[in-house]
Amino acid sequence: MIADLQKASLLKRLSAYLLDMILLLIAVTGIALLLSSILGYDDYNASLKAARESYETQYGVSFDADLTELSEEELARYNEAYEAFSADEEVIYLYNMQFNLILLILSLSLFLAHLLLEFFLPLLFRNGQTIGKKIFGLALMRTDGVRISSVALFTRTVLGKYTVETMVPLSILLLVIIGPLGLFGTIVVLAMLVLQLALLLGTKAHTCIHDLMAVTVEVELSSQMIFESEEAMLEYRKRIHAEQVERSKS
Repeated sequence: MIADLQKASLLKRLSAYLLDMILLLIAVTGIALLLSSILGYDDYNASLKAARESYETQYGVSFDADLTELSEEELARYNEAYEAFSADEEVIYLYNMQFNLILLILSLSLFLAHLLLEFFLPLLFRNGQTIGKKIFGLALMRTDGVRISSVALFTRTVLGKYTVETMVPLSILLLVIIGPLGLFGTIVVLAMLVLQLALLLGTKAHTCIHDLMAVTVEVELSSQMIFESEEAMLEYRKRIHAEQVERSKS
């Protein structure tokens, strides 16, 4: 075991990251399906579909029709039906509930999946290891060589990975799609991506945003000496320094 930084190779880190992302997406999908059932998303969707079909039947139109192929009379009926459908207070309520549930289910699913795979499992495995890191022999520690604490792991996972690296870009992209941010939002997301890549490729230990926030680094577990506490680290360094001084005298 070596006390000096045994940084993880970029290839291993990317491999572990891809595996963890696949598992995260599987967890998010499963949790989202469970939450959609609990929160009654399908009921709102079915009610909205029924309201849509009711207006289509009433006006003799199909909202999925190709407008370029409709006659003037059919297009007039279509516009009348769509205006009435869009102005229906019940439809507006159902749309709002559906949209809000999508946001709630997505954010909760991502949060719970991160909490499970990036916080609780690493606490169980020790050394901040996710499933991907465990398979590829990687670990987390503080930048000074001390074992990562639960507080630092929580900061890295919830504040770094979930909030800054996932929810902030998703929220901005959503606002871009809706319209308020437009080009500015796209530029912000691209800037965040460029910053992440610059940190990953340009720093000595391939440090990402979440590692900067938690003051952590990924290392090769097989060769890295990880100290149980700051006191143990300081004691080790004092002993090594004393040995070096002793050797220099002889």
